[in-house]
Order: sequence, then C-alpha cells, then structure tokens
Amino acid sequence: MARPPTGELRPALCVAAVATRTNELLMVRRATDPGKGRWALPGGRVEHGETVAEATLRELEEETGLVGLCGPLIGWTEVLDGEHHFVILDFGVTILEDGQPRAGDDAAEAEWVPVWTVPELDLVDGLAEFLSEHGIIETIA
Repeated sequence: MARPPTGELRPALCVAAVATRTNELLMVRRATDPGKGRWALPGGRVEHGETVAEATLRELEEETGLVGLCGPLIGWTEVLDGEHHFVILDFGVTILEDGQPRAGDDAAEAEWVPVWTVPELDLVDGLAEFLSEHGIIETIA
C-alpha cells in the first residue's frame, strides 16, 4: 500500500471521559472550536507516546481539575465535517475525590449536570444520541 503524501490530512484520535455520579454527568462547555460554546464530555486529542487511558485522564484533569481512574471503553464515535475528522473513544471514568469541577484548558465551564437535563443543553453534534444509545441518558423523544 502506498504511503499518503506528506501533509495529507488524517483522522485525529481523540478520547472522552464519561464520569457519572448519582443521576449526574460530568460535562464541559467548550471554550474553543470545534464546538465552541456547546456542551461536551471532557476530552481531546491523544498525544504522541500517550496511551488512550493516559490521554483520557489528562484531558479530564486539564478540563475539570478532577482526578480519575480510567475504566472500560463505553463506545466510540466519529465526527466528520468539512474541516475535521475525529475518531473519539469514550471511556468510563471513576472520579477519585469528591469535589466540584473547575473549568480549565479548552473548557469555559465544567459542571455536574443532572442527567435528565442533558438533552436540553446545546450539545456538540451526535452527543445526545451517543449518550442515549449507551444508556447514560434517557432515550430522546
């Protein structure tokens, strides 16, 4: 198989942390594009030399200030638009210390959101469907 030309765009490998506590989901409102101003799971790109579990926990701490333990893969999704192609692996995460999240890095806000209000938020594309399909929020009407 021939190698692609130097500089050719490729999908970016990303991760997201799915952290829950009694009827709440940890979410961030994005401060930068893509998805600026919209709600998402804490996450971002996997850096060279980093495992996906390490990336998940790094992004969690950078965006929320919370420390966690990476659990199993819940599922994955792809985001394709005119400018981006992301492959996102979503991992369950256990938060190790009880506390309030604080926004940092690419997050304008970080909050524990009641699961029944998640579908009412301005979510990044495809997130409501992903969360519903994996039983994290109730089925969307």
